[in-house]
Amino acid sequence: MYNSLKVATAIPCYKVEQTLEQVVQGLPAFVDCIVLVDDCSPDGTPALVDQLASSDNRIIALHHTKNMGVGGAMKTAFRKTLDTNVDVVVKVDGDGQMDTSYIASLVDALDENDFSKGNRLFDRQMLHAMPAIRRMGNMGIGFMVKMASGYWNISDPVNGFFAIRTTTLRRMDMERVADRFFFESSMLVEMHYTGARIREVTMPAIYADEKSNLSISKTLFSFPPRLVAAYLRRLYLSYFVYDFNICSVYNLVGLPLFLFGLIFGLCEWIHYASTSSPSPTGTIMIAVLTFILGFQMLLAAIQYDITASNPFDKR
Repeated sequence: MYNSLKVATAIPCYKVEQTLEQVVQGLPAFVDCIVLVDDCSPDGTPALVDQLASSDNRIIALHHTKNMGVGGAMKTAFRKTLDTNVDVVVKVDGDGQMDTSYIASLVDALDENDFSKGNRLFDRQMLHAMPAIRRMGNMGIGFMVKMASGYWNISDPVNGFFAIRTTTLRRMDMERVADRFFFESSMLVEMHYTGARIREVTMPAIYADEKSNLSISKTLFSFPPRLVAAYLRRLYLSYFVYDFNICSVYNLVGLPLFLFGLIFGLCEWIHYASTSSPSPTGTIMIAVLTFILGFQMLLAAIQYDITASNPFDKR
């Protein structure tokens, strides 16, 4: 136990036969339960998982007969930990990219919070050590995750090193949590509806010669549509179902004005450009004014959303 809390670690295992044993050996002694989920790995990982379980009675070995992705493996681990009566579950990847000495810091951060996660971006040296392609991806996708989840105060939303209270897990709709690499983002999105409080913990990222299973192209094309859909769902529930306030008015009026100005302006520009004649001043003003006014109202809605409290937090 750690500070009177029973702590479990959940480790999704896929193609980690070279690093998994070292990761398990590096876990703190206070960890009460270690759940290893072999996600139908095609290498020697399944045998290694069983071998580790036979050498440590804290380890529970689980096997998928079909590859379910990191999210599917974590949901299997969550269900198992909820049956073992632990208080906190810490997600650790099996590829050695997470410094397990920070598990204590993640658990400490749960003192007045429900969820804590690593942040690799506070320290300049950590940021420079991160590959450039990951930095750019983190910036773009990270901003969209903030919008979709409503957790605007987090800086590294795509970091998968986290700790969560089991009481929060029980309140979450796990059916809506993604099975594959969208898992971390969808966790934050669904956690919003539990009113969970989040805190970040500064820690280093570890990049060696391991090969990531994450496809950059799939991330760039699959994440944005899902995050936009999650953002619209959150706005609808937060500002039109559970509450109606000035932010609701900003969105209700601003979005039609913005779209009208944009579409009307483009159509008129194409029309007059095709006839080689100048657009009337009045036509230009209508397009510009509605576009700017709508854009400003949408910005005001976002600003309100950033500073507003979570309507789902009833504690």
